[in-house]
Amino acid sequence: MGERVGITEEQKKLGYAKYYYKELVEIQKEKLKALKEPMDPAQALEIQDRNRLFEDGYFPVETGYCVLEDGSGYIANYTKMPGVTVEMFDWWFAWHGLGELRYTIWDPEDHYDARSMNLAQGRSEKLTLKEKYWGTTHLIREDIGGGPDELFACFKKPSEMGFEEEKIGTKACGTIVTANSGIRKDPQASAEVMCHFVRETEDGIELRSRFWLGWHIIGGKPVKLLKDGEITPMIKPKMLLAHNMKEFANLADLLPKLYPEQKDNWD
Repeated sequence: MGERVGITEEQKKLGYAKYYYKELVEIQKEKLKALKEPMDPAQALEIQDRNRLFEDGYFPVETGYCVLEDGSGYIANYTKMPGVTVEMFDWWFAWHGLGELRYTIWDPEDHYDARSMNLAQGRSEKLTLKEKYWGTTHLIREDIGGGPDELFACFKKPSEMGFEEEKIGTKACGTIVTANSGIRKDPQASAEVMCHFVRETEDGIELRSRFWLGWHIIGGKPVKLLKDGEITPMIKPKMLLAHNMKEFANLADLLPKLYPEQKDNWD
């Protein structure tokens, strides 16, 4: 177990602080094999083809990482989340940006804090869970493997990110959480598109995460921000996949416990 980030005496008094001390979930050995070597880039889902996620079944590689021919990076991560509902998943992204410790309990070893810049929107009683986080920006401090960085995530309505939104809420897809993100001090060099694609299963949900490094989606279309000739270091998608495995394995365990206790706590 790694060292945990520090929390304040005031944070220790919060009702959900107990989850800061919860033992982190061990990642399945079978999944960890995906970190041993990069996947075949030919089996990656290109950002231009992101709506293929709505297709039935699975892709040849649902968990892996690589650097593509154009120099950009790619990550896929599959997480089973038994006992988690689509509503819980949307609730988490609406809820966790409203208090710094909420992000920390997600992964107490790597998540320092996160804060929505749109607190009034997140706390509005007039909005749906999705509307509470669509169009918001979160400022984040976390360690993906090279020490803590200050990041940003601009969450968007899926249609604004070029997804076929009319298919959300069907058997094909329960919800999509998607954002343009990066490191605040150098957003162009660190640009990435994040997509968490959720499907319902018999016992919960399955999460098919995708990250495209070197891209943002602007006006619904992918825009490559990686400079011509620049190649993403292979260690970058590898570290992000390892981090994503860890945080979502923990969230799968955390949400069924946390949601019943905190679902109405928007303070």
